[in-house]
Amino acid sequence: MELLARFGIDITAVLLLLYGLYYRRYHDKELVTTAALFNIFVFAVLTILSSVEVSVAAGFGLFAILALFTLRSEKISKLEISYFFGSVAIAVICAVHGTTIGFVAMIVTCVLFGAYVLDHPRILRSVKKIKLTLDQVEARVLFDQPTMRAGLVERLGVDVMYYKVKSFDYVEHTARINVYYRQH
Repeated sequence: MELLARFGIDITAVLLLLYGLYYRRYHDKELVTTAALFNIFVFAVLTILSSVEVSVAAGFGLFAILALFTLRSEKISKLEISYFFGSVAIAVICAVHGTTIGFVAMIVTCVLFGAYVLDHPRILRSVKKIKLTLDQVEARVLFDQPTMRAGLVERLGVDVMYYKVKSFDYVEHTARINVYYRQH
């Protein structure tokens, strides 16, 4: 019965975190689905590991395997990794035995409340990002911040907060940049 209570808290919390907060704000179905499934898988593995004698080395081995995913996967943003880690943290909190159900529920509530408040659009105004490839751009213009920013504002019709040059090809005069902006 305790396992079902822990799993119930886990599923409710991950639904609130990923569907209630993240998806409603960012509409990224792929990350929501991935993080939710990862949560369930981590919960299952940790439930098994917490019910048998396992050495600390085995725990570190598990996290080493998880680290390999980041090395072989596409890059995700800091915000995405935060929600993904939140999903994993909820699974760990709910799955590991030795704490009461009430304590688990209280900690998970704190995690969800913290995520809700800290990522609330009224706390920090969001800046959107777009990846662009520019051709026939000269390096001197690209690295002249005021001129380049003004050109991006004119081209895109948005309030460009800043931009980052990801790569520049001196032969082809092409640049890959990330533009961070707000709608007018």
